[in-house]
Amino acid sequence: MSIIHKTTLTPTKLELLTAWLPAQPWYAATGRAPELSKAGGFRLDDPKGDVGIEFMVVQDASGDRPAWYHVPMTYRAAPLDGADRALIGTTEHGVLGRRWVYDGPHDPVFVTQLLALLQGRAEPQAQSVSHTPDPSVTAEVTGAGSDVLAGAGPDVPAGAAEAPAVADGPDATRLVVAGGGPALEVMRVLRPESGAETTEAVRGHVTAGWQLPDGGEARGRFVVLRDTVS
Repeated sequence: MSIIHKTTLTPTKLELLTAWLPAQPWYAATGRAPELSKAGGFRLDDPKGDVGIEFMVVQDASGDRPAWYHVPMTYRAAPLDGADRALIGTTEHGVLGRRWVYDGPHDPVFVTQLLALLQGRAEPQAQSVSHTPDPSVTAEVTGAGSDVLAGAGPDVPAGAAEAPAVADGPDATRLVVAGGGPALEVMRVLRPESGAETTEAVRGHVTAGWQLPDGGEARGRFVVLRDTVS
């Protein structure tokens, strides 16, 4: 279960993201520096206890209207080989020391645990409270989605011969598991669900909430599972 240390980070996560976000293809440039605040999220556990996994939502108030971005991050005690382009930055943790912070879709531990969440083998955890599941986060897979996930066992993609293919788009990061496995879209630009979302080719999704400026809560899809890609 996730252990949350009540300590300092230097620089903070928001400071790291303020420098990193404007360079991402899914960030809507406002002509001003991002004005970020934390708006929600949740965590997943690494069964080995080595890597921190956080699904973070940040609100950017620098434009004419607020925008919400989903930034999954992993926290490591040492650099991840071959992932230099996915490095968000490094920070000094008051308890754990130096941490290397990576964009989650490029980290095999993140991808493995995201698949486990969709398969019902991982339980979402509260973002800021230790040892506390977060039942507000839901992972739903249709019957066809179960077929899509059938080949994605505990060692995929972490034990796969090829790394997952990762491609950033204007709204999401598309991730295809090696060997023609599941296609996952990690939504980057979050929009509240209206109830009229298209379900064509969607085989499953992870849905969670985030805070609005007026104190209310919105819910939307953080991750979408699509058909296997050959």
